[in-house]
Amino acid sequence: MIRYVAGCLAVGVLFSAPRAMGEDVPDALTVEWQGQHPCEKLYEDAQIRALRCTLPPGAVHVRHSHPGNLVYTVSGGKAKVQDDKGTREGQPKTGGFSNNPPNPWHEVANIGDTTLSFLVIEKKYEPPPK
Repeated sequence: MIRYVAGCLAVGVLFSAPRAMGEDVPDALTVEWQGQHPCEKLYEDAQIRALRCTLPPGAVHVRHSHPGNLVYTVSGGKAKVQDDKGTREGQPKTGGFSNNPPNPWHEVANIGDTTLSFLVIEKKYEPPPK
């Protein structure tokens, strides 16, 4: 469960414009919350995109999509994830790692009192389902 939530958080992350629930879902870099972008691009080429995603306490990485991705938890804490499977809480651990399939949409909220930080490597060659 922790691995899944960490992956979702990080996955968060990533990219394409698939359809979920009849709406266009933006990629992780496009969305903002309270005028801030939770993720910043660190690197990109034809195959991958590397992101650093940071969520201070109370922050939300609003609904977004990801291609397949690898996520490393730089700084863990407590999070709530919502996706097509429902809503669940988890505690991604600092130093945790996950390899995640493409994700058509999810939303991640930091419900703890520490800043969550993830390094996300998106596999552009594994796009999210449409």
